Amino acid sequence: MTEPRKPIVEMPLRVRYHECDGQGIVFNAHYLAYVDMAMFDVEKALFGSHKNALEHGADVVVAESNLRYHAPCRYDDELVVAVFLNHLGTTSLIVDFEIRRGETLCTEVKTRYVFVDPATLRKAAPPASVREVYAALLPAQAD
Repeated sequence: MTEPRKPIVEMPLRVRYHECDGQGIVFNAHYLAYVDMAMFDVEKALFGSHKNALEHGADVVVAESNLRYHAPCRYDDELVVAVFLNHLGTTSLIVDFEIRRGETLCTEVKTRYVFVDPATLRKAAPPASVREVYAALLPAQAD
C-alpha cells in the first residue's frame, strides 16, 4: 500500500463575490489565479520568499496548464489549494494542484513550469542547489 502523498503547501482561501460568474460559481479562469497564488506560497516555504527564490537563481514560467473540474465552487466557500511536485526534469517541473472544499475535490490542475534565468528570462536549468530543493519533494518511486 502506498502512502498518500504529502503536499508541499496547503493554501487556504475564501471565494470572493467578484470571482463568481452569472451562474453563481467561480469563473473558470480564477482557478489558474488560485494555483498561481499557491505557487508563491511554495516559493515562500522553500526559499523564504519569491525574492529569495530569484536570488537563488530560481524562476519559472508557465508552459501549459490542464484543468479538470469535479464540483463547482461558490461565493464564500472555504477552499484549500494543495500543491504536489509530480515531476522534475532538466529544465522543467510538473506540479499537481488539488482544490478542495472540505473533503470534496473540486478541481485538479496540472501545470508544467519551465525554469528560466531570472536575469534574461531565457530557458535554463536551475542551479544545483535549487534542483536539490525540488528533488527532495519528489514522490518516492516504487521498487
